Amino acid sequence: MALKDQITDDMKSAMRAKDSERLGTIRLLLAALKQKEVDERVALDDAAVVAVVDKLIKQRKDSITAFQQAGRTDLADKESAELLVLQAYLPARLSADEVAAEVRAVVADLQAELGRAPTPADMGKLMGAAKARLAGKAEMGQVSAAVKAALSNPG
Repeated sequence: MALKDQITDDMKSAMRAKDSERLGTIRLLLAALKQKEVDERVALDDAAVVAVVDKLIKQRKDSITAFQQAGRTDLADKESAELLVLQAYLPARLSADEVAAEVRAVVADLQAELGRAPTPADMGKLMGAAKARLAGKAEMGQVSAAVKAALSNPG
């Protein structure tokens, strides 16, 4: 079953269960998916759906931080509840060691392509390759940190 279909089914079950908080979050997610489809005039595949979910999760995390700093625990709690609902639609994430291993493989591929060890100037190339390889499997902040570590400690 496609991820988008699963989200729609979850919306229906939340309606039947009268779970208004979960329903609101799922409707928000479906609206974001529909907006992306309309803007880009494409049907979203699972990878694109995961990218939208990732974006919404990042927004929730930023909001939680801002609300906690402002002392608005009520709003932070609401965002945390939405975050939990959204995280259910993400595939299993790679561990830090698995991300580092994937980044080392990307570095090795680029080194073979360039004929030299990558330098910090090659960060963009490395991030592009790593993003393509790890999209939906790891947070890009974690991937970026692994790429920086690989560039600063070659070998």
